[in-house]
Parts: sequence; C-alpha cells; structure tokens
Amino acid sequence: MKDIKVLGSGCPTCQKTADLIKAEAEKLGIPITLEKITDYAAIANYGIAATPGVVINGKVVHAGGLPKAADVDAWLTA
Repeated sequence: MKDIKVLGSGCPTCQKTADLIKAEAEKLGIPITLEKITDYAAIANYGIAATPGVVINGKVVHAGGLPKAADVDAWLTA
C-alpha cells in the first residue's frame, strides 16, 4: 500500500493531480491511500514552494504543475 499526499490549495490542477494518481493506481492495480493536504503550514513542512506537490511514503516526488501519467506510473511502481 502506497501512502500518497497531494499538497495544494485545492485548485483545479491539484484536483486533476489527485484524479490522475487515483486513475493510474487503479490501472496498475496498486493499492493506495490518498490524502489531500491544503493547510499551508503543513505544505511548508514538506519544503514545497510550488503546488501541487506529491508525497509518496513520506518522500516528495513532485512539486509544481500537473505531473505526466508516465511519471505517476514510475512513482507507483518504484
């Protein structure tokens, strides 16, 4: 099980990022827990300056802009 957090204000890009991660995990058959973090203090604790940010199992893997599906697949299968 991968523990995934999407960090951001809840903007459309943040929502698309969360939806993309869910879809790719489902496609790959990888179980995940997905949490959206919108609190700016909590986001700052991860060192994220640009959102959306993606944290997988405690490690920041992405910050700023919509990630590519291929990148999400690589993160999920790592």
